Amino acid sequence: MAEEIKKQTLSLPTVVPAVAIRDVVMFPGMSLPLSVDREKSVSAVELALSEPGKYILAVSQKNAEIEDPKEADIYHFGVIAQISQNLKMPDGSMKIFLQGLARARVTKLEMNEVAGAWFATVDYIEEEDDNSPVVQALMRKVLDEFDHYARVSHRIAVEGVSFLRQINDASKLADTVASNMLVKTEQRQEILEAVHIKDRLEKILKLITSEVEILGLEEKIHSKVRAQIEKNQKEYYLNEQMKAIQKELSQKDDFQKELDALRVKIKKNGLPPQAKEAAEKEIERLSKMAPFSPEATVSRTYLDWLVNMPWNHTTEDVLDLKEAKKILDEDHFGLEKPKERILEYLAVSKLNNSLRGPVLCFAGAPGVGKTSLAKSIARAIGRKFVRMSLGGVRDESEIRGHRRTYIGSMPGRIIQGISKAKSMNPVFLLDEIDKMGSDWRGDPAAALLELLDPEQNKEFTDHFLDVPFDVSKVMFITTANSLANIPSTLRDRLEIIDFDGYTEYEKHDIVDKYLLPKQMKMHGLKEGQLEVTHEAVALLMRDYVREAGVRNLDREIGSLCRKAAKKIVDGSKKVVVTKENLHEFLGVPRYSNFATEENGVGIATGLAWTSVGGETLSIEATKIPGKGQLILTGMLGNVMKESVRAALTYARSRGYGKDVDFDKTDFHVHFPEGAVPKDGPSAGSVITTALTSLLTGLPVKKHLAMTGEVTITGRVLPVGGIKEKFLAAYREGVKTILYPHTNEKDVSELPERVRKELTLIPVKHMDEVLPLSLEGWKEFEAKLNKKHGSKKSAKTHKKSLPARVIPAKKTAKKAVKKATPKAKKTVKKAPAHKAVKAKAKKRK
Repeated sequence: MAEEIKKQTLSLPTVVPAVAIRDVVMFPGMSLPLSVDREKSVSAVELALSEPGKYILAVSQKNAEIEDPKEADIYHFGVIAQISQNLKMPDGSMKIFLQGLARARVTKLEMNEVAGAWFATVDYIEEEDDNSPVVQALMRKVLDEFDHYARVSHRIAVEGVSFLRQINDASKLADTVASNMLVKTEQRQEILEAVHIKDRLEKILKLITSEVEILGLEEKIHSKVRAQIEKNQKEYYLNEQMKAIQKELSQKDDFQKELDALRVKIKKNGLPPQAKEAAEKEIERLSKMAPFSPEATVSRTYLDWLVNMPWNHTTEDVLDLKEAKKILDEDHFGLEKPKERILEYLAVSKLNNSLRGPVLCFAGAPGVGKTSLAKSIARAIGRKFVRMSLGGVRDESEIRGHRRTYIGSMPGRIIQGISKAKSMNPVFLLDEIDKMGSDWRGDPAAALLELLDPEQNKEFTDHFLDVPFDVSKVMFITTANSLANIPSTLRDRLEIIDFDGYTEYEKHDIVDKYLLPKQMKMHGLKEGQLEVTHEAVALLMRDYVREAGVRNLDREIGSLCRKAAKKIVDGSKKVVVTKENLHEFLGVPRYSNFATEENGVGIATGLAWTSVGGETLSIEATKIPGKGQLILTGMLGNVMKESVRAALTYARSRGYGKDVDFDKTDFHVHFPEGAVPKDGPSAGSVITTALTSLLTGLPVKKHLAMTGEVTITGRVLPVGGIKEKFLAAYREGVKTILYPHTNEKDVSELPERVRKELTLIPVKHMDEVLPLSLEGWKEFEAKLNKKHGSKKSAKTHKKSLPARVIPAKKTAKKAVKKATPKAKKTVKKAPAHKAVKAKAKKRK
């Protein structure tokens, strides 16, 4: 075969007309009927017919949709073919019959503008005979797989496979199989371009195997679908027969019994008119459905939720204020504001039964008792308690429910919680309301606007139920660590109650009355087996736990109980934890009490507010030789950076640091704990104090902290979070706090004990802050005033000097000022004036 092709190619032309064919790849030995209607293709066929051999190159087009292909749109590997038959059609198109002769690689393809057709310069591929055992084995495997492919596809005549078994030439077999496979053009082209017979057979075998697997999967899927359809038809037929039989026997099936039970529930539960109408309508629809159809499942689920909602069931409030106060005090120490608000609600409810449920927001640091107080409120007033965590909720459907458009749709978690409580007036806790998000699925905060609005929630409509439900009797309580993350429109609907951090004295009482007894009971310790001294608890809070709440304190008490339990099991009768042996139980202290003790030159302590309570903030400033730059480190926000620049501007404007060359000095201000983001204007006063201390060399007083925004003129402006900041300072051992005088109203909220033990000084201006915060300020101010006084006297002495020693320029200027307009011109032109200027230059 290879010799025949070689002899044939010697007689074939090297430059031939080319025709681009679409959706098909031609192989040697293949007969291809072709309809030619494009002008370039028709011209190429006519040119080929005008030659004696009628040879034409058939090359495949990469994209069949391109009507006028360019050179890049055509494969550069095709088959030289001979036109055996042709027929000219009336519309100018042609029908031809091609006979493939040999593979040809296109070395040059160009458009002949005169002839209007493609011409290709080609190299013919010389094929070598390969009768090796590997090729023979591949031929047999290809034949077997192609036979399987023909049987599975149902698109190829099985009789044609027997014809293929008579072909002994490997190249002819490969081309014949490839031309009969129903595969993509790219895959056929890849086989055509495989010159070596072994590679060609391997590609064909791989392609056939892949197609057989895909066809097998198609058949499997088709069988499943057909079986399912037959099953559904069978079930429907049998159900219809069953209905007819039961109708004859006057019997009711389970489905009818279920519908009757739903009708009884509708009457018994006393649904409101709108809900009753929706339920009856849905029952009628359900009765006409097949019992096991997907639609019937959705309808059943809807009716279950609608009928079983507590439309008229409420729990009776316990309106005994003394009993309620007793329960609240049993569960929580302190928290007077929220307790007072609940007692007020009960008192008003006792006088007016139609009072709507309040919408409260408990805002405060973690561990201060927000969630647990909500549980206690439910217990105190005798209501059911439901909790829903909103942390990380991004889908509006979590609040309003899913629409009944698919199987598995459910009501929102609000309706689910009320249904679970089986009461229209539970205490409903929406925990972590500040942790919600929003994305393409909707904004849950916007969905809460209707729910938490007392004017709208009487007709709250869940997407699943699709009928109004009255949630105005529900007592909604939300919790948040930071109000800044709650949208203003939602915050407007909330009655916010701040939960401040506990003082050290309050925590002592909490440990004695609540935490220690609870942890001892949890760890199996009896009364008297563990004793924790008052001094040990104080050291525990200062060296191991620093927080606004008591969550971590509870953990550490639990750790002490575990250690004590181990000692009791080992044989000890009683374990006493004291100040001296506390580190044996809890290890190395986590904190050190040196925040305000480190105050010195360029080092000061400020106060900051965070979402978990107040904190002390250390600030360090230093100066180094440089180019007058201001270097800021410590992960600062833009507002705090501006505060540092304003502080430096104020210090320079007041003349502090006269001995410092600001153009050759860099100032570096650092805020420790560099990994923690910091921002806000409240550090203005402490930054100004640290920079002034650096410029004057005066150290900042020990055990002193301050807060307040500062302007470039030195005014101290009010800031927020005063209570949290002062409690943090109190925990850290601060003795004196300087704060803006406009925040005096906030100081009244502090516990009386804290106010007595702290020295709280309101200030209006930095002129008040610096004498109170820097050691030796009076002496420094006296020296500064003395220098300013000597400068003033020098200026006075200069003014009293004789006229002859006054610089010539100033004399000339005075003369010009006193002169009339005409005299000014005269003075400028007078030679005497030039002489005065010359003398002045000489003096210089």
